[in-house]
Amino acid sequence: MDLTPYLQQQPKTLNDEPLLSVAMTGKIALAMKGRFFLRCFCESLTERAQIGCAVTDEVSCLDYLKQDTFEFLLCTDLLERGNGFELVRKARELQPDLKVVVLALSDAIPVGYDSAPWLEAVVAEADIIEDRKPLEAAVLAVMGHHSYRSPSLRSDELPYLSCPRLTPREYEVLDRLARGMSDRDIAEDLVVTEETARTYTKRLLRTLEVNNRVQAVLKGMRCGMVQI
Repeated sequence: MDLTPYLQQQPKTLNDEPLLSVAMTGKIALAMKGRFFLRCFCESLTERAQIGCAVTDEVSCLDYLKQDTFEFLLCTDLLERGNGFELVRKARELQPDLKVVVLALSDAIPVGYDSAPWLEAVVAEADIIEDRKPLEAAVLAVMGHHSYRSPSLRSDELPYLSCPRLTPREYEVLDRLARGMSDRDIAEDLVVTEETARTYTKRLLRTLEVNNRVQAVLKGMRCGMVQI
């Protein structure tokens, strides 16, 4: 999936706390697993014009990197096609000064990659479920030309996670969020008003004790409530 040509046409629709409040300069490449993560990261960036690549697979991202110079690459380890760690390796070969942050949906760095000099910053998804600070710390680290590993990757211990019980409606909303639906999409799918859908989403975030949709879906994944 390549959303790059459509970025400027899509209105900003997310109203919850952004994933990143750090100001990033230069052109940014995004390579994420699925429409949901791609859309949320796109909407978290203040200047959408900075995004020169928004794709869900390794090959398409590398094609963009061959065509233009980028400042940042934000990617997930799991992609719809290809491997996020291999993408980083090849991307740094193409552009040695590229700053890279990997969100590890698998909560681990495979053997052979952890000590690689081209792998600057990795954040385990478990570490951003209830706190966006590790992701922001990773961005700040690579901006200062430092390496970074989020707490659970340094300790090899995942944080304790409390999994609340959801109502049937909350399960329906979580499933649709994971599919990348906006409040408007959810409203149409559930045959309710957009305001009602927005209320459902806010209620789900409160139940899960998270601040935004990415954290909601990540927690849902960890608790076995939803898949992407």
